[in-house]
Amino acid sequence: EVFVGASIGISNFPADADHVSGLLRNADTAMYWAKADGKNTFRYYSRELEDSAHQQEKLMSMLQKALPGHELELYYQPIIALETRKIVGFEALLRWHQPELGNIRPDVFIPLAEASGLIMQIGEWVLETACLQAKAWQERYASGLIMNVNFSGRQFHHPNIVQNIVNMVNKVGLDARLLNIELTESVLMDQSSVMIEKMHMLRQAGLDIAIDDFGTGYSSMSYLRQFPINTIKIDRSFIRDVTDPDAAAIVKAIVALGSHLKMEITAEGVEAMEQLQAVRAERCTQVQ
Repeated sequence: EVFVGASIGISNFPADADHVSGLLRNADTAMYWAKADGKNTFRYYSRELEDSAHQQEKLMSMLQKALPGHELELYYQPIIALETRKIVGFEALLRWHQPELGNIRPDVFIPLAEASGLIMQIGEWVLETACLQAKAWQERYASGLIMNVNFSGRQFHHPNIVQNIVNMVNKVGLDARLLNIELTESVLMDQSSVMIEKMHMLRQAGLDIAIDDFGTGYSSMSYLRQFPINTIKIDRSFIRDVTDPDAAAIVKAIVALGSHLKMEITAEGVEAMEQLQAVRAERCTQVQ
C-alpha cells in the first residue's frame, strides 16, 4: 500500500499573473508555503505573502551581519525591590539597530535568529556582554546587583548549555550568585529528566532561575514543584490592566502561589503610579 499526500499551491488568472509561466511560478511558490505550513494542505498565492517572504529573507541576510557589524546592543532594565525601593538588579535586553532599516523589534528578529541557528552565536555574545557589565558594576560599586539573561528554547536544549554558562561565568570572574537565567514557560513544558537535571546543575553552580512572562504560556503548575525555580515574573499584559478586577485576580493568584513556594514575584512592565500601587497591594516583591 502506498499512502499519498498532496501540498497544493493555487494562483488565479488574471489577478496573480496573465501568462502561463507566471501562473505556474506563483502556484509553485504557494505550494512551498503549503509545505512550510505542515504539508497536506493548500495555499493561495498572494503578492503580500511573497513580499513578506522576501522581507524575511532580507532580514535574515542582514541578521547574519549584525553581530560582526556591531549592530547589536544590550539595554539594561532595572529591577526594583518594593520593600526598599532600591535597584537590586537588571535584565539584559537585546536590541538591533540596523543601519538601513533602523531599530528592528526583538519579536521580529529573535524568531529569525532561532530559525537560522544564529541564536547560539548571538546568545553567547549576550551572555558574555551581560556578565562583563555585571562584573564591572560589582567592582565599581561593591554591590550585589543581579543580572538577568534570557535563554531561548533552542539555546537551553543545547547539550552543553550548562557547561557553557558556567565556563562564561568563570571566564569573566563573576560571582555565579549574581547571574539569573530567565526561561519562558514553553521551555519548561519539556519536563524531561535531562531538562530537570540541567536546571539542578545550574542551581548547584550557584545561579538562580526565573520564569519569564508567567501566565501567558502553556501553564502547568507541576513544573513549579519539579524545577528549582527562584523567581516568577508576571507578564506585563496582566500588569497593564492590573486595575481591572479580572487581571488583579490573576495577579493575586500568582503572588499567592509564588509566596507559598517561597519565590520572588516580579511584576513586569510597571510604568504608571497606579500600577505600582496595585502590585504593592498584591504583595509582589519586585517591579521592573
